[in-house]
Amino acid sequence: MPKNVVELAQALVRIPSVNPDGDPGTDGIGEEKCAHFVAAFLEHSGAEAFLDEVEPGRPNVIGHFPTHLAADGKPKPRILFAPHTDTVSVGGMTIDPFGGEVRDGKVWGRGASDTKGPMAAFLWALHEMRDEIPALPVEVHFAGFMSEESAQLGSQHFAKHHGRYDLAIIGEPTSLKTVFRHKGCLWADVHTTGVAVHGATPELGVNAIVKMAKIVEALDSEFRGILAETSGADEWLGTSTINLGMIQGGTRSNIVADSCKLRVDIRTTPGLQRSGGAMALLTDFVKRVDETASVTVASEAFHLDTDPGNPFVQKLIAAGGELTGAPWFCDAAFLAAAGTPAIAIGPGSIAQAHTKDEFIAVRDLEGGVDFFERFLKSL
Repeated sequence: MPKNVVELAQALVRIPSVNPDGDPGTDGIGEEKCAHFVAAFLEHSGAEAFLDEVEPGRPNVIGHFPTHLAADGKPKPRILFAPHTDTVSVGGMTIDPFGGEVRDGKVWGRGASDTKGPMAAFLWALHEMRDEIPALPVEVHFAGFMSEESAQLGSQHFAKHHGRYDLAIIGEPTSLKTVFRHKGCLWADVHTTGVAVHGATPELGVNAIVKMAKIVEALDSEFRGILAETSGADEWLGTSTINLGMIQGGTRSNIVADSCKLRVDIRTTPGLQRSGGAMALLTDFVKRVDETASVTVASEAFHLDTDPGNPFVQKLIAAGGELTGAPWFCDAAFLAAAGTPAIAIGPGSIAQAHTKDEFIAVRDLEGGVDFFERFLKSL
């Protein structure tokens, strides 16, 4: 077993657990090996651990730490530490993605920041507190979620099958700030259709790519203003935004394209949701530009808006985890939607997440352990 949090972070980085969605850039896909390692470490720390398979070969890993009965005989509140075990693709990385090298005061490799570093800080703090946890006035559980980087299947499965908690502490690199509010995310596909004919006589057909070009221009200009105005400026999150992420159209260069698809990414604020939601706004706008176009949902994640007055959130703030908002989304939203108050917090910076030379500073790892021990002891 690792002897300190740095060795633990190194060990986690060295286990490939790339999300298989898209182009992983490696054969080391899936979370099973990482989940087995985490389960063994949880057991080494005194917890009862088990794997909960969500998809074949892709389990959540769950740990329950022992707890003494409360003096009044009532059930104790339950808190959950929950990072994710998958990482994004390693394609294009300029360092060994699974090297876990310690150099220049940093641990390098895919997931070092997002979120194997934060996971190591969670696990090592729990390991250090293993003799004190049973007497705490709360039950302490751990869950390593699969699939956070695409579709969030792990957190949705957990929320459905494992009930509510009094607080879920989701592991993300937030510089140890308490993210109590973050944006939601709508991935939607805009479709245009045309009439395919020979490329030598394009005037006889209808080009779906040309039709899409008009929509792209309108979305990139007029719609941005409409989106910002409709959502309003949130104190913590700013306005809702749109990114035109992917486009696919046509089959050959000598055939007029009879179909085209544009994938957009809209990051949504609570204000936009109150105004009818991103999907309705997008569909109405696209139809005004081209009434023959259509819009379908690819996936949608909720925004997070947890009450900062929650007593456990207040304990995090008192331990030094000041409140903040985030433009990204994470597993916290899915647990919150199922009735569990949730926040995101962890050592490291989101600026290092998904980068070609991802790292986390050793001092941040060690600071994370100190922070979570301080939080647990404050309970």
